[in-house]
Amino acid sequence: MNTASVAVTEMLPVAVEPVKALIVADGDIPGRDGLDAAWPGWSDAIGLVVAADGGAVGAERLGLSIDLVVGDMDSLDADHLARLRGAGITVEQAPIDKDESDTELAVRAALARGARRLTIVGAFGGRRLDHTLANIGLLLLPELGEREAELLDATTRLTVLRAPDGAGRSVRRELPGRVGDLVSLLPFGIDAQGVTTEGLRYPLAGGTLLAGPARGLSNVRLRPDAAVTLGRGILLVVESPATLVP
Repeated sequence: MNTASVAVTEMLPVAVEPVKALIVADGDIPGRDGLDAAWPGWSDAIGLVVAADGGAVGAERLGLSIDLVVGDMDSLDADHLARLRGAGITVEQAPIDKDESDTELAVRAALARGARRLTIVGAFGGRRLDHTLANIGLLLLPELGEREAELLDATTRLTVLRAPDGAGRSVRRELPGRVGDLVSLLPFGIDAQGVTTEGLRYPLAGGTLLAGPARGLSNVRLRPDAAVTLGRGILLVVESPATLVP
């Protein structure tokens, strides 16, 4: 009697690449060449493009294929909206009287669609400083959790490093990039305590950056694998290409 030999293959979990969403706000939109030169690979692996109202114009200028437009549509005329809809692009129109900015609606829409990483362009500049400040504040949305989020233009990449309140443990962030690029560490709202840097010209070892003074401005990356550790508080991490004047 022959015994059949059956090969059993173990079913391994399939790794799923996190969805990267690109959000285009209605501020100053840099040219594609400028973004490519400052941040090589910034547009790689984008799975979702969300335009915040007039950001649709900037997204088209960047040559992006828009998946969704959200906002109160006060920056797009009826013909442009009709053209977007005619191209099969989903348009989610919000009332003018609302609590959220159009960019916040775009962030929330991306999260609702499973985005795990967010890049926001067009968040700076424009006619109103309050919009720029509000866009920076979006990096603190509780809904982001531990998702990666950045604001980007041709001169600046801005992210937030936050130490959980009362957690009693520090958080570490890798800061990979080109040698010579500028890295500013700015406390956001409250003092940043237990700050330790690696691979930056002006080192900190468990230091405190006080909210108000500009001590953390214009540090310089000395090696491509720089890093920062934060014990308590919130840090704005602002990176700029070395071609800019410190």
